[in-house]
Amino acid sequence: MKLYLDPGHGGTDPGASGNGLKEKEINLDIALRIRNFLTANYENIEVKMSRTNDSTKSLQQRTNEANNWAADFYMSIHCNSFNGTANGYEDYIHNLLSDQSRTATYQDTLHEEIIKINGLYNRGQKKANFHVLRESTMDAFLSENGFIDNAKDAALMKQTSWRQKVAEGHVNGLAKAFKLKKKAGNPTRIPSDPNKLFKIIAGSFQSKKNADERVAFLKGKGIEAFAITTTISNEQWYRVQAGAFSNRKNAEEHVNVIKKTGVDAFIDS
Repeated sequence: MKLYLDPGHGGTDPGASGNGLKEKEINLDIALRIRNFLTANYENIEVKMSRTNDSTKSLQQRTNEANNWAADFYMSIHCNSFNGTANGYEDYIHNLLSDQSRTATYQDTLHEEIIKINGLYNRGQKKANFHVLRESTMDAFLSENGFIDNAKDAALMKQTSWRQKVAEGHVNGLAKAFKLKKKAGNPTRIPSDPNKLFKIIAGSFQSKKNADERVAFLKGKGIEAFAITTTISNEQWYRVQAGAFSNRKNAEEHVNVIKKTGVDAFIDS
């Protein structure tokens, strides 16, 4: 099963905001948790995300990417906003779809599983002419996970444990809707916090020129890198970072790629 997972907004588009929170950040955190929980516990699942960091991407770019990849399902993650008094959870499919459509059946399943554990007021299942629901060629679903400008909902959004529960609800719905098979002999596993990154360090220099030369060398080998400043023993150093991964295995594989260029590298977690 190929899932296109779309954390709404990002980069120059922050989405809604309220109570010290930005929608783009909540959306991304929940989506990363969905991806990590899903891939850790189920077989034969591929996940492509519209973004994995705070980057800008148009709606057209997102649906084009999902369509070109031939995803089986499009899932868009959002938070809501109104006037500070509205609260709760709701989800959407395209407004031209019938209640008997396959997409509506998926929505029924997802809605039931998400609302079981997210602790939010149930605002129901809805339909709308949103771009990502209209322009995606596969079944598409959009969830609005609480109202960011509502104090009660926002208090939940600030809790890591709540965002994890929301992610699990989405995964439970996907697993049930698509009859996903759990990994053999693997009890349900909650991955480490997706905001924890394993950074690849490919050199530390007291000279910025030397750091820039290392960056240029790596880029010449097709490896993205940049120099960052850090203080070690009260002295300024320039460290070359060549990638950051939420999965340690992926980070280790990238270290090996860098080492093949003759550059020593290590993981700074």
